[in-house]
Amino acid sequence: MKIALLAPIAWRTPPRHYGPWEAIVSMLTEGLISRGMEVTLFATADSLTNGRLEAVCPTPYEETPGIDAKVWECLHIAHMFEQAGEFDIIHNHYDFLPLTYSRLVKTPMVTTIHGFSSPNILPVYHTYNNNNYYVSISIADRNPQLDYFANVYHGIDLDLFSFNDNPDDYLLYFGRIHPDKGTYDAIQIARRLGMRLVMAGIIQDQNYYQSKVAPYLDQNVVYVGSVGPESRSELLRGALALLHPIYFAEPFGLSVVEAMACGTPVVAYNRGSMAEVIKDGETGFLVLSFEEAVAAVKDITRLNRPACRDWVEERFSKERMVNDYLGVYQAILQ
Repeated sequence: MKIALLAPIAWRTPPRHYGPWEAIVSMLTEGLISRGMEVTLFATADSLTNGRLEAVCPTPYEETPGIDAKVWECLHIAHMFEQAGEFDIIHNHYDFLPLTYSRLVKTPMVTTIHGFSSPNILPVYHTYNNNNYYVSISIADRNPQLDYFANVYHGIDLDLFSFNDNPDDYLLYFGRIHPDKGTYDAIQIARRLGMRLVMAGIIQDQNYYQSKVAPYLDQNVVYVGSVGPESRSELLRGALALLHPIYFAEPFGLSVVEAMACGTPVVAYNRGSMAEVIKDGETGFLVLSFEEAVAAVKDITRLNRPACRDWVEERFSKERMVNDYLGVYQAILQ
């Protein structure tokens, strides 16, 4: 089977530090290759893969000052579609824009919907609903007006996340510094409990950071910046718990799964996919308010850390994700 995987070009594939969509594309690419598939990865020219790399954009636009993202995404997407006839199937991870090319080629296209950035993009998905194969990453993230071919939960490379049954005494916030992710709530939960909080992630909203995060930084509330793969497991496995007090409907939540893979339970506001990703009362706690979150952290030590690892091994391995996508491709092509 010849497969074209269209990655975003915001970050390198695989990402140096941040880049969840690119991380998934990389894992899927390498997993398909290990299963004997002929895979061409369309990504930035500095990307790394054991497959064939096709690139027109030299470096990621989020890492290259002055680059025009719109210009390079147009060239990137067109470059793939100009070669569409060489492939049995196209797998789009570039959101809605590639859908507008899909009727111009005969090769079937799978689109993994990694979340809806805005309701304003839905008209594109509606328009191309009948000639595309949409895959959701959680049932909670499905739009009722769209038809879905399958749901495929993300997987992670379990070898990169080592289990730890003897954590430190700190709480961890691991995600974008943004109101959607509830960074301020995480800080206040830790302060209420008198516990140390370590925060890691890119600053996506500078005003929010300056007003809601920076004023509270001290020896007990520490921001360590965006953390790459070499430090991620160490931070996650050492935490007593991961705080995920989100204010939006989380499409999936990679950091939640990564934490549980290390044995670290999660306290999350019950929004979006959280009820699908966390086994409430066993691998973490789903809560509805700040006060419930505080109470949940107080009760966190009664949870069994090996059960967190087992849960991820059973449901969220990269091998399971690759198998699921192979099943999607085969069902389309049969």
